[in-house]
Amino acid sequence: MTSGFWQDRPVLITGASGLLGSWLTRRLLNAGAEVICLVRDWVPQSDLIRSGTIQAVKVVRGDICDQSTLDRTLGEYEIDTVFHLAAQTIVGVANRNPIGTFESNIGGTWAILEACRRSPLVRQIVVASSDKAYGDQTNLPYNETTPLQGRHPYDVSKSCADLIAASYAHSFGLPVCVTRCGNFYGGGDLNWNRIVPGTIRSIIRGERPVLRSDGSYIRDYFYVGDGAAAYMHLAEKMAADPRLGGEAFNFSNEIQITVLQLVRQILSAMDSDIEPDIQATATNEIRHQYLSAQKARQMLGWRSEFTLESSLMATIEWYRDYFRSNGLS
Repeated sequence: MTSGFWQDRPVLITGASGLLGSWLTRRLLNAGAEVICLVRDWVPQSDLIRSGTIQAVKVVRGDICDQSTLDRTLGEYEIDTVFHLAAQTIVGVANRNPIGTFESNIGGTWAILEACRRSPLVRQIVVASSDKAYGDQTNLPYNETTPLQGRHPYDVSKSCADLIAASYAHSFGLPVCVTRCGNFYGGGDLNWNRIVPGTIRSIIRGERPVLRSDGSYIRDYFYVGDGAAAYMHLAEKMAADPRLGGEAFNFSNEIQITVLQLVRQILSAMDSDIEPDIQATATNEIRHQYLSAQKARQMLGWRSEFTLESSLMATIEWYRDYFRSNGLS
């Protein structure tokens, strides 16, 4: 990190109460930034709130689709850098409630970008897309030239948001870059439907971890600590080189691993011989996904800070402490 870059810099994070948002908020505060968080719902289980981090930031209560709230926030707090993370992030929810997902993921993206377009002070905007924006592809790994062709509701919402960000960059010269990452995991994620926290909780309870798929799906798992560092690294590089506006970057450890392999790795790390419950009920999900991060390495000088093994161990320890401290183990 550039020495002093974030000191007193006004930064807006949308979706700050999510997993990545909570980690990014802490990292920015540690770097000396003045952090403003857009928060829609008060979720006591969010690590942003549980850890007390929320006491160190300025909080704006509002919806990402509320244009007037966004305009006011950027103006009153004189925002310099925007990290747009707010989204409906669960594939199953998107399948059940596509309209709500489209409203938040697509409408929320154009709302924040339009607010940034009207603001004379915003200098860097980082928009969180996803590897799901690429849809189902024959040629792997995905690189940034791979077409965006989501088919299912969540994937389509990310493809659209990604293209809208590119439109604002190329049509209006907005200083926006897009990040495409895989499935984030790490301490603080209390969405037990996700495979990493759900598996760890089951093992701690002595229960069989549940796999909704048949276990053969390949996903790109990315540690949230790496994600927070990558987002800040990208914003710094954008400040140094305005020509990066309009670019998209994959961030990944570039590891191919199936859901079942990941679960078995967690079982091994926790010294458990429990057999997983493979239900094979997942629908509308892509079978094989992984990313190339070559562009980020070459153009940004980015490197992952964590291995899968070290980050899984740190994550497991976080949940063990969480269950012990809450008397749940």
